[in-house]
Amino acid sequence: MSLSARIAEINRHDPSHYVPFMAEDLRVGSIRRDRIPLLENFPDTFAVAKDDHVALVPRGSGPRTEAMRRAARALYEQGAFRNWRDEAYAVVPLDDRTLATPPLFEIERSAVPFFGIRAFGIHLNGFVRDGESFRLWIARRSDTARIHPGKLDNMVAGGQPASLSFVANMMKEAEEEASIAPALSKTAVEAGYISYCVETPEGLGPATMFIFDLELPRDFAPANADGELAGFELLAMPEVLALVAEGREFKPNSNLVVIDFCLRHGVIGADHPEYAALASGLRQ
Repeated sequence: MSLSARIAEINRHDPSHYVPFMAEDLRVGSIRRDRIPLLENFPDTFAVAKDDHVALVPRGSGPRTEAMRRAARALYEQGAFRNWRDEAYAVVPLDDRTLATPPLFEIERSAVPFFGIRAFGIHLNGFVRDGESFRLWIARRSDTARIHPGKLDNMVAGGQPASLSFVANMMKEAEEEASIAPALSKTAVEAGYISYCVETPEGLGPATMFIFDLELPRDFAPANADGELAGFELLAMPEVLALVAEGREFKPNSNLVVIDFCLRHGVIGADHPEYAALASGLRQ
């Protein structure tokens, strides 16, 4: 059983299969080479240099956002990617892992992997102190979830819409997914981020997840309010780590969030044989 294998698995992809997606001379994504012909149908939106890059033609925040929305909708109707969320994500330069720069434009959430644009999200660890150790509240995703149905997940997790701050989004998701009132969720501690790059059926998925830790009262039990989760379990850390190492129960990026929690709280110490690989592998 290996924890570092979970990090390697989620980051496995071949960069040679992709070309840069550019906007104003900035790389904002990566497009799979076999998807390029689809973009040739939108000459007013994309300039295609097949063996080099694809560039977004429109200028100005409004026109670029609207042009991307029209193109994404047409690609969705052609079956280029699944689902339509009708939720806007911010687009920043690909090397901006912390959403530190002003968004260049916005894009439909479901189209983000097709264009290889960096996605942002939040994860909230809910924990209870158990003597000198911890117990984590772990969620089970609904069998009808769009992605990774039935898998284990962090107590609260969600994508980052362009219209909300990270804290506001965390508090919203905490109430919807775990019935955590704002008076409690606002006490959560910001705990940095993890980043990774996962290959999906639609394309490449670079992602940054901002992490929050929330210490919960012993008599509190989360309850799902939006139908996306089947339930919760309060598990001791050795059991959680065994599930992560085994590698089949957790949603892949949630494995990384658990590992990050364990590193930060000393559950995985410097004497662990994989410590260096884990500490260096969570931000890619």
